[in-house]
Amino acid sequence: MIDPVIFSFNIGTFTFSLRWYGVLVMLGVVVGSWIAERELKRCGENGEHIWNALVWMLPIGVVGARLWYVVNATLGGNNYYLENPAQILNIPQGGLHIFGGLLFGAVVMYFYVKRYNLDIWLLLDVAAPVTLIGQAVARPANFINQELYGQPTTLPWGIPIEAPHRLPQYSDMTLYPESTRFHPAFAYEMLWNFVTAGTLLWLARKFPEKFKPGAMFGWWLVIAGVGRVIIEAFRPDQPRIPGTDLSYSRLVAGLMALAGVVLLLVRYGYIRLKFAKGWEEAYKIAPKAEGKA
Repeated sequence: MIDPVIFSFNIGTFTFSLRWYGVLVMLGVVVGSWIAERELKRCGENGEHIWNALVWMLPIGVVGARLWYVVNATLGGNNYYLENPAQILNIPQGGLHIFGGLLFGAVVMYFYVKRYNLDIWLLLDVAAPVTLIGQAVARPANFINQELYGQPTTLPWGIPIEAPHRLPQYSDMTLYPESTRFHPAFAYEMLWNFVTAGTLLWLARKFPEKFKPGAMFGWWLVIAGVGRVIIEAFRPDQPRIPGTDLSYSRLVAGLMALAGVVLLLVRYGYIRLKFAKGWEEAYKIAPKAEGKA
């Protein structure tokens, strides 16, 4: 297997390590941001806003991803962080959840667009599909870390998982010998994200008149939500709501998909809600003098 640590060095009593996980996550951020910049320019807005907003969104998004992971684990019955609160800050230990990163990043985006008089729907529509791409680019890190795998399988694309990385229910090497293969859940999500994001971007260019402001974001909610609901079937590691076989992540993903359906129905006039009155039919581009960050 690939060593998760690319290299490490010591300064005094501190050890600093460069890990594949961090490198691939940052690569996903850069690739997604580059595509978002191009999409923003295509719509007539200043593409530099993507990189300027990223300065704030990235660190706050990491904080959100960590906090969501901790809360998710705690609600699932894991008292580790209640008993060791200092470990909440130990991000290198591992444990980030994409939902928290997206939520905190969206809050930062809201204040950024208000500050620079940008169209919130334009930024959401641009960010939506590239978020899927960025997440997909980072997913191979899960293979290197031997995590985010599913149940045992005899399918030819099953992957081996070494004993130290096995979930408790699969740690008995008598029942699940070294030759046992497991569903690569991270790869399923990676493929889903690449295919759906690519399809959305292609459709938006092919039929621009069909994608009114907010529609791309609505479709992202549906696609990301449905995808996660499906993938969660291959995630026995996810904390469950006590007394059920439903994970918190699956519940949130289902609500995302439902919200996306409602948003699309409102956007195209099938449902009329007060907040959608006067919804613009085209993006509002900030004046050049105000559009510079």
